[in-house]
Amino acid sequence: MVSQELIDCLNECLKHEWTGVAQYSQNSFILEGLWREVYASKFESDAKESYGHATLVGNKIVALGGVPVATRNEIKQSKDLREVLQFSLEFESKAVEMYTKALELAEPHRSLVVFLEDILVEEQEGVDEYTKLLRDVPAAHAAMSGEPVRKSG
Repeated sequence: MVSQELIDCLNECLKHEWTGVAQYSQNSFILEGLWREVYASKFESDAKESYGHATLVGNKIVALGGVPVATRNEIKQSKDLREVLQFSLEFESKAVEMYTKALELAEPHRSLVVFLEDILVEEQEGVDEYTKLLRDVPAAHAAMSGEPVRKSG
């Protein structure tokens, strides 16, 4: 039998995933301009990933004897792409933090630990991806801004 604290923690993870569905979907809807074609499908894919995690976690909560939440947190919105990417990095980082806490609470239940580790790996991949997207690449920035690209060496 798992603790109520673990079920409550999983419900917080679920609530976060429902927020991801809404936030990433909204990002794909309102993104405009040149970068829409590049990033809209990325945000749609992230919304689907959040939905997939929500489905897994919601079903696990029921299997453990709990009742899954059907609420979400407020979403962060912006039309500024860099700000949206920063919001996404913060969102994924929070997910890593939440699943890490759930893992600590699940520790004596090996199959539940493996279940949560699989989700945690995907959340960490999201952190890594948004970190790379936010990284300034001088040559690419210079090429986009019209500045001459300097070669080293």
